[in-house]
Amino acid sequence: MRPDQADPARRRLLRRLALAACWPGIGVAAHAQSQRDQGLAVLYPEVAEPFRSFFAKILDGIDEKLQVKTYKLAVPGGADVAATVAELRRRELKVVIALGRAGLRAASALDRGVELVGGAVMRPGEGEAREATVLSLAPDPLLLLRRLKTLLPGVKRVSVVYSPRNSGWLLAFAQDAARQNGLELQVQPVEDIKAALRGYQDFFARASPHDALWLPQDQVAVDESVVLPFVLQESWNRSLPLFSSTSEHVRRGVLFSLYPNNLELGRSLGALALARLAKDNAGAHGLLPLRDVHAALNTRTATHLGVELTAQLQRGYELLVPER
Repeated sequence: MRPDQADPARRRLLRRLALAACWPGIGVAAHAQSQRDQGLAVLYPEVAEPFRSFFAKILDGIDEKLQVKTYKLAVPGGADVAATVAELRRRELKVVIALGRAGLRAASALDRGVELVGGAVMRPGEGEAREATVLSLAPDPLLLLRRLKTLLPGVKRVSVVYSPRNSGWLLAFAQDAARQNGLELQVQPVEDIKAALRGYQDFFARASPHDALWLPQDQVAVDESVVLPFVLQESWNRSLPLFSSTSEHVRRGVLFSLYPNNLELGRSLGALALARLAKDNAGAHGLLPLRDVHAALNTRTATHLGVELTAQLQRGYELLVPER
């Protein structure tokens, strides 16, 4: 049977295929239109390794969750984002997933009608969050305190020295987490490194065997060159549990830490974006702590503190140091 004798639906399909073969741009335009119809874009920083791999894994998680080809745009680190914003405005977007400070800065310049989902930052800068939902890289205090109670059930009180500017937003989550875990949380706000050092000295002067110390991701409260060496030495000498929100500290002697599970973080960001596309505003808004995490444990410090390192306990940690 000749093509002109086929049923009407088949004839229409054959005509579309012929047009696409003669003018390939029509196929490209249709694909671009399908991307625009999704109304969703992903912005990520234009960075070199090792940070490129960090963001690549998050992007993989986003793709897995969305299961559609999504427009992605690498944002340069410079201050001028006008070209990026102009490109995004042409696409008539409904939702943008913005990664890193560069991504958030560009997305925040878009019209108010574009919903924002952010991630891979500690906290947004001034004017970068709008009414966005942002998943911070700061581990959820609830997950940290649960780990602490599992390792050392005898701990009754947790102390934290923090800068209100850097970590104040996290303290409301920490207070609630302490209540859920039957712990007393003692907080010491500080404005500079000198005050932070005094805060730690006060902690060690009054600490008992039922105390533990939490180090937030805070450049003021946890100075790497002065404060951290002092805190590490004192906690070891007094056999006091010291845990951190910074995974690199585990290699230096901190008992344990949590760090991002980038693939799962990407999936969570994708789920938030899908909810915004569906106009589902039931989820939480604002700056939220990280719940997609891996765990790291210093086995030497654990043994020093009397933790029984069973095979089952060790399987609960993706990273054990010192490496066996």
